[in-house]
Amino acid sequence: MFSLIFSRRYSMAHRLLSGGSPKCAVPHGHNETVTVKLKSTRPQRLDGGANMVEPFERAKKQWHSWIDNHVDHAFQVSDRDPLIEVFARIEPEILPRLMVMPGDPTTELLAACFMAKLNAFLTADGGRLTCVEVSIEETPTNTVAFDGDPVQVIPAGTGDDSWWWRADNSINDLMLGSDPVADTCASANA
Repeated sequence: MFSLIFSRRYSMAHRLLSGGSPKCAVPHGHNETVTVKLKSTRPQRLDGGANMVEPFERAKKQWHSWIDNHVDHAFQVSDRDPLIEVFARIEPEILPRLMVMPGDPTTELLAACFMAKLNAFLTADGGRLTCVEVSIEETPTNTVAFDGDPVQVIPAGTGDDSWWWRADNSINDLMLGSDPVADTCASANA
């Protein structure tokens, strides 16, 4: 079976709070490359004309737009990070640039959330393709690859309507409530 594979590079910042990597509790950045592998949901013989599974332009258009316009230069934070409240109070215009994750924004979690997001885009576009693997090169020497079902690895209790399941351009759910500061404080204290 054919696979369509394409990559996109972006810059990001994050910090990890759980203590698994104490150095990473300080906000810092990476230039990452995400590579995705797509397969047809209904494999067929090439047609003798165009002979394509799907034009690359169509397969990657919404994904690359999302990476370029929403993921690039976003600050990835845990949903429990107190910086969310600081930004909400002092610089609320920054909120759309916060990629809020269920727990530490590790490369492993990012790969699973990216797969869920890309599959939401592909389903909304007719479901002809599905993402079967996401690889994220965090540094030239560290890469995480994910090829499973995101439902099985994304932390439980995050909800079926979280940003990674939706075919929209969101990277957080902060603005879904009427008061992002109160919503953030409520979730941090839960």
